[in-house]
Amino acid sequence: MRIVLAEDSVLLREGLVRLLEEAGHTVVAAVGDADAVLPAVLAHRPDLAVVDVRMPPTFTDDGLRAAVAIRWEVPGTGVLVLSQYVEESYARDLLATPSGGDGGGGAGGVGYLLKDRVQDLDALSDAVERVAAGGSVLDPEVVAQLLVPRQAADPLAALTPREREVLGLMAEGRSNTAIARRLVVTEGAVEKHISNLFMKLDLPSSSADHRRVLAVLTWLDGSPG
Repeated sequence: MRIVLAEDSVLLREGLVRLLEEAGHTVVAAVGDADAVLPAVLAHRPDLAVVDVRMPPTFTDDGLRAAVAIRWEVPGTGVLVLSQYVEESYARDLLATPSGGDGGGGAGGVGYLLKDRVQDLDALSDAVERVAAGGSVLDPEVVAQLLVPRQAADPLAALTPREREVLGLMAEGRSNTAIARRLVVTEGAVEKHISNLFMKLDLPSSSADHRRVLAVLTWLDGSPG
């Protein structure tokens, strides 16, 4: 696939280019400034944009804002954000941004991955392919931080331990088949758990809304801090 890469560290940027190309992809542009990200995406129309959160000019959330702009202005483009640390608010903001303003997440996939994870070529390739295919990927470390006790008023309080486990794997972007394999259950059992948790989270079937993403957002919104 064709990828635009945004990372201000020259060494990491060149390393990511090498890893992505070893995985069979083409990096059509590699930039080191957040202000250059959206123009590069508009110029090359890639399948995926891989963007660091903290970039020039302010080294705060410039990359995240560029990623959100891509979601709005170039619907259908997958966006994978990289971060040095677990920052749940960034994952929440990214997932909550609809692609093209369609209100349902659009066709473009979205992901939030820790930089440590990109050192593993298999993990990076898996995330890149899932996001480019329209799926969502949330770093397992973010998911792990969400597995904490919640207030009784939290909508997630109604979920059973197994349903919470299924939701955690959904947050990582796992398919029903992958969840079934991880939990050593049938796909039918996974489908039943997902149906139940959708019902408990008040997420009725809709052609416009991506219920898996909305379920993850509900989880993020209920997390401490």
